[in-house]
Amino acid sequence: MTALSALLPDSRNVPFAGDLARHGDRTAVITADGLVTYRELAARVEAAARRLGPSRRLVLVAGANTLDALVSHLAALSAGHPVLLVPGDHPEAVRALVEAYDPDVVAGPGGDGQWVLDERRPVSAHELHPDLALLLSTSGSTGSPKLVRLSHGNLQANAESIAGYLGIRDTDRAATTLPLHYCYGLSVVHSHLLRGAAVILTGLSVADSCFWDLFRSARGTTFAAVPYTFDLLDRVGFAAMDLPHLRYVTQAGGRLAPDRVRRYAALGRAAGWELFAMYGQTEATARMAYLPPEFAESHPGAVGVPIPGGAFRLRPLPDWPAEDTGELVYTGPNVMLGYARTPEDLALGRTVEELFTGDIARRTPGGLYEIVGRRSRFAKILGLRIDPARVEAMLARHGVTALCAGDDAALTVAAVAAEGEARRIRTLVRGECGLPARAVRVHALADLPRLPTGKPDYQAVRELGRPADASPADAPSDAPSEGGSSPAQGPGSGPEDLCRLYARVLDRTGVTPDSTFVGLGGDSLSYVEMSLQLEERLGHLPAGWHTTPIRDLGPQEGTRPARGRALETGVALRAMAIFCIVGSHIHVFGIKGGAHLLLALAGFNFARFHLTAAARGERVRRACLSVARIALPTMAWIGLVLLVNDDYTLANLALLDSVLGPEDSSTGMHFWFIEALVSILVAVVALLALPLADRAERRFPYGLPLALAALGLLTRYDLLGLPDRALMPDAVTVFWLFALGWAAAKAGTTAQRLVVTAAALVTVPGFFPGDPGREAIIMVTFTLLVWVPTLPGRERVNRVAGLLAANSLYIYLTHWQIFPLIDGFSRHLAFLASLVFGVAYGMASTRLMKGLPSLLRAGLPRGRAAREARARVPATAVEWFRRAPAPTGTAPDHRRG
Repeated sequence: MTALSALLPDSRNVPFAGDLARHGDRTAVITADGLVTYRELAARVEAAARRLGPSRRLVLVAGANTLDALVSHLAALSAGHPVLLVPGDHPEAVRALVEAYDPDVVAGPGGDGQWVLDERRPVSAHELHPDLALLLSTSGSTGSPKLVRLSHGNLQANAESIAGYLGIRDTDRAATTLPLHYCYGLSVVHSHLLRGAAVILTGLSVADSCFWDLFRSARGTTFAAVPYTFDLLDRVGFAAMDLPHLRYVTQAGGRLAPDRVRRYAALGRAAGWELFAMYGQTEATARMAYLPPEFAESHPGAVGVPIPGGAFRLRPLPDWPAEDTGELVYTGPNVMLGYARTPEDLALGRTVEELFTGDIARRTPGGLYEIVGRRSRFAKILGLRIDPARVEAMLARHGVTALCAGDDAALTVAAVAAEGEARRIRTLVRGECGLPARAVRVHALADLPRLPTGKPDYQAVRELGRPADASPADAPSDAPSEGGSSPAQGPGSGPEDLCRLYARVLDRTGVTPDSTFVGLGGDSLSYVEMSLQLEERLGHLPAGWHTTPIRDLGPQEGTRPARGRALETGVALRAMAIFCIVGSHIHVFGIKGGAHLLLALAGFNFARFHLTAAARGERVRRACLSVARIALPTMAWIGLVLLVNDDYTLANLALLDSVLGPEDSSTGMHFWFIEALVSILVAVVALLALPLADRAERRFPYGLPLALAALGLLTRYDLLGLPDRALMPDAVTVFWLFALGWAAAKAGTTAQRLVVTAAALVTVPGFFPGDPGREAIIMVTFTLLVWVPTLPGRERVNRVAGLLAANSLYIYLTHWQIFPLIDGFSRHLAFLASLVFGVAYGMASTRLMKGLPSLLRAGLPRGRAAREARARVPATAVEWFRRAPAPTGTAPDHRRG
């Protein structure tokens, strides 16, 4: 009898929790702050148990991957107090369970973050069965009053079984990749403490590089994963990681696609570690079956064999008459005592002898079990058990008529509602189920699908949630697995995930899998963020992604994300241009030509994002917004500078310096490039607003910009015989570059690309007399734009390029005032400060300028047209600035000599 069990001589406890000291000075817990030995852990547990006292009480522990939570949990188990383990990061669930079960003690973080033991009464208000050890939410249904009652014997037996088939050694070190309140994550802790192994206690995600730093430094040998974890592992380049001490990886918490099981098993075989795919439910204290690693590649769809001490049988079902097929029924010492729905149920003993899983399984000739179906409508989504009928009833209370069906990946909701109601319905469902947004698919319909009998057609609802290119065989199985909340959420690459990404970046509602970036109003600055996000999520950047429906975007089959990344050439060139422009102005180096390259880029992006199949009025509206996104922040900044010095004039403020400004000004032409671009855009939009020009562009999308470029050459070569070319507005003399960029975007064949490239190579030379280097830079970068859609990159480099490109307008606007403040001290520091300040100014603007688009909304049409127009207007002024084509430049030598 241990010292802890002596506290409660008439009660039972969990042996491994009360016998920690026997492992002596071995390491028990590793955190970012240091090590805790078993002897030290046992002392902390015993002290906490003594505080709980000899009178058996119901102890609610806010489960978290912290030492305080672990100590409280072990203290209660070791001293015989039943533990109600709840998610510490879900306060609504904690409140709901406190109200439902009225625990005697509540252990969790206080308002100051310190761990608090709130003793609500000295003796229990409940009758507690002597076998009761642990209460967990059913299959992770956090906040539900229905709990699984687990005994001391359940916990001990399951820990011993898992430690046995995994071959856990006292030298193993397991990282807590899953929450403590989740039965799968809890079983990792229990089974390793049983064997005297170490637990690397952390709440970091596997997507965080700090997690892997800790894992390596702690000499980690194993970690647990749910299906979504493997998405994150792919994203962070797990296959190429050097993890010399890794022995095995375990998987549960949902069905992992067979091809992925096979791929990771092969990866482990090559790297010297094993993959254990497992199957379980909270009702079985976390584990019922495992797939021996030697079968992972040959039978990746099987759940395997029963765990040691457990057994399966197949209960025959009339609807599943095939031989060796039926409902999977499990028996073993880890089967729960039963369910609890009220505090009175805590007094019950065993009410369950066998666990009817609800899964339809078949036994292979080799003795492996495979899940082939599901009896009830319950769905296991990200480890959470969801009752679609309960969701339907909840929606009905909110006035929404709906049908719900789910699989392992998501809950599909078909609702009689307008398209604009989808967001509200998704929010209601998420609140009811605790699912992340990516796992709720809402389809607004005029009528619900029905069978000929008039009954709901749930198969049709499931089809709504299935990707268009997926066959029934590809659809996720309904096979449930161990319960628990998803331990980590992050970006995904499915159509629903991408719809949410588009909605966030473009600030749009009503985004569907049939939407495109351009169709949603995306333009040349929002595409910077979107292209980087897509490349990160998909592992590649699909050609023509900006006009491709979302449902047709997705990871390439059979490919692994490369360590190297790609970067859209337009983004790279924009970042390079602003870098060179600012560096040249400060005389850090002399790489010129960036502004004129950006004119071609502006034409290229104008064609890509504004000249789609949209109606003429829509084109004009989008282009006008782009003009506003350029002009408004420029005028705001110039107006601010006018308040503090006299460097600029009202002509600058009106963006008309090239027409009205004084010729002898040394600073007046700082913003020539933006002035020229605004003038060009206004002229082009006015042209395309004419029905005749609009029809010509649609019929000759490549020929029209080439013709306009030819007209622009009249002023480029001064063929009009004007008296003084230097007095012409810049927009007139550089228009041909904009038109060539426009033509480049519309060049659909090799011959057309050759023509537009040749036009640039012929017309750029001589534009800067005596400066062939600048002309070469323009020609080379223009050729890249025409012929090379993406450039090799690295993740960090891409992020920096994205920051520069997305904030290039702000950098250009502010650097004229920033670098003179530091230039006398250090040119290089002035250069860096100009870039950093411009980026910071851009970010600050996104916070300070919210609400400005409402000014535009006031002038939009009424009724249906108004609703459609409002859907196209970004929600914040910040988005105006971020999405605008961000032209930047340097003072034109062709004007100033």
